[in-house]
Amino acid sequence: MAKTRPGKRDLDSYTIKGTNKVVRVGDCVLMRPADVGKPPYVARVEKIEADSRNNVKVRVRWYYRPEESMGGRRQFHGAKELFLSDHHDVQSAHTIEGKCIVHSFKNYTKLENVGADDYFCRFEYKAATGAFTPDRVAVYCKCEMPYNPDDLMVQCEGCKDWFHPSCMGMTIEEAKKLDHFLCSDCAAEDDPKKGGNSFSASPLADGKLKSAAIDGLRTKERLGNANSKLQAYKAKAKQLKFKLSHLKA
Repeated sequence: MAKTRPGKRDLDSYTIKGTNKVVRVGDCVLMRPADVGKPPYVARVEKIEADSRNNVKVRVRWYYRPEESMGGRRQFHGAKELFLSDHHDVQSAHTIEGKCIVHSFKNYTKLENVGADDYFCRFEYKAATGAFTPDRVAVYCKCEMPYNPDDLMVQCEGCKDWFHPSCMGMTIEEAKKLDHFLCSDCAAEDDPKKGGNSFSASPLADGKLKSAAIDGLRTKERLGNANSKLQAYKAKAKQLKFKLSHLKA
């Protein structure tokens, strides 16, 4: 932690003006944007200090929204996704409007309900170069895109990969009625006597479907343990296809 300059003192906490919300080092906060009408900035508090006149300043590390990055917002970016940047700043504590929670990607997918102040982060971002860490992520579906937790995905019972209904020629409504699903490749290899239909029209409870979509990421991350060695090799090969460094273009 940086040393406090002469005439300044470190504070353990700061109470947001007009509220009883207490901010401490390590908390994530919403900060008033310069332009009216824009969403609040999101930052992680790294230091709180006051000067001799009791003016409180906070040293923060900014989170960037996808649209604020060099590559812009992409299809796989979630609505509540943020990038933890290497951009540090010092701001008046009076610009803090509220607190929020920036979850890990894994924990975000476990949330039963996503609140207005819930966000998630899976990448660190270098503001000067546009580089991401990690620079490679797993991809799914025929479109070979990273997982977006906002999008419904269905799992093939054959290859165990996950697919967007739209990429498989289905509507969301049709996907919600699935009882079983085979992707086009697995359906072609399946017993012809079972018919060419890759999905059943039997109703499926919304809760089960939601669980499949949300738990999908956790299951996908364990493909090597859950499936055969062949499926693990396929997943590993696909993972290397998507390099986040391409997003800088």
